[in-house]
Amino acid sequence: MKTYLNTFLILVLSYTTACSQESQSSGPSSEAKLTVQEAFPNLTFTRPVDFQHAGDNSNRLFVVEQRGVISVFENDAAASSKSEFLNIESRVDDSGNEEGLLGLAFHPNFKSNGYFYVNYTAENPNRTVISRFTVSPSNPNQADASSEFVLLEYAQPYSNHNGGQVSFGPDGFLYIAAGDGGSGGDPQGNGQNLTTLLGSILRIDVNQTNGSSNYSIPADNPFANNTEGFRQEIYAYGLRNPWRFSFDSATGQLWVGDVGQNKYEEIDIVKKGGNYGWNTMEGVHCFKPSDCDRAGLELPVWEYDHSKGDISITGGFVYHGSSIKELEGLYVYADYVSGRIWSLDVSVPSSPVNTELLNADFPISAFGVDQNEELYICGFDDKIYKLAYE
Repeated sequence: MKTYLNTFLILVLSYTTACSQESQSSGPSSEAKLTVQEAFPNLTFTRPVDFQHAGDNSNRLFVVEQRGVISVFENDAAASSKSEFLNIESRVDDSGNEEGLLGLAFHPNFKSNGYFYVNYTAENPNRTVISRFTVSPSNPNQADASSEFVLLEYAQPYSNHNGGQVSFGPDGFLYIAAGDGGSGGDPQGNGQNLTTLLGSILRIDVNQTNGSSNYSIPADNPFANNTEGFRQEIYAYGLRNPWRFSFDSATGQLWVGDVGQNKYEEIDIVKKGGNYGWNTMEGVHCFKPSDCDRAGLELPVWEYDHSKGDISITGGFVYHGSSIKELEGLYVYADYVSGRIWSLDVSVPSSPVNTELLNADFPISAFGVDQNEELYICGFDDKIYKLAYE
């Protein structure tokens, strides 16, 4: 054990040294200054929390509003109108700041089956709902609100830390971000409890059912067919509030921005069965120094502290668009509160390079990409933005 701890401390010292050295050697050159500009100046959205395209080459975009509405419109900077694709305000509980309609994912075969999936919070009882809806057969810009097919529900003990992302991975399975259940410090110990879905990234097969379940468990899920009472839906665990994850379209890697407690925000590249430490760890630091067994825990690839007013990470995307070539292959993310946007290069894992791109003047709730993999930003000033050169 002593040898293990010494080795771990050496790794942490090396990691924190690298983290303390933010560099400008990666990302856009000093001659090409990036800024943010309104992507659709004629459109506004109420608390937008997700931005998606349907993968059907229709050149449409979909924005999720926290209150329970999904809007659809043409991917055109001159767009002056939007349609209400889905309205489930009556089913959504958005009374808490972190509650509401939080995520949208289109089935990989949406063009033929018309299926899409949402993640929202509901009340009486307080819970998260993962549901499938179907697009109207007569209007591609309108969903059939009566077609709801509930796949999964799980209780939410508090109003915050709901996660909320849903996304199909390159394997065709649906991934779901579940926070630790809320409050502060994970009072119920959900992050390290494999008998609950909370504090985890979940992975399910929506194309098959199993008994009374409206989905099935992928055969290679890390806890599939276990005999210890662990939830078989869990893909990875030990997360506090995974606020936005994405898959690198080039490598398939799963990137997660996990919101910290009082001191540190972290970025994880998540692997199957990984334990990302919460609430034993916050970033690479012991959350409870008196109870800090680090054995088997995965360290984040990057962390930042709260010393500069950055206090709530918003996970982003590895950029593979064509508009900003200097960002190719870099992970672009932000802080919700400060509005700062960075790129992260982990091509040399032992020496990550984090570069501040700019400081926006609005809270950043989410990132999204269109069918050409160009990057967009959801602002809580009710606008959608994109990165551009001045």
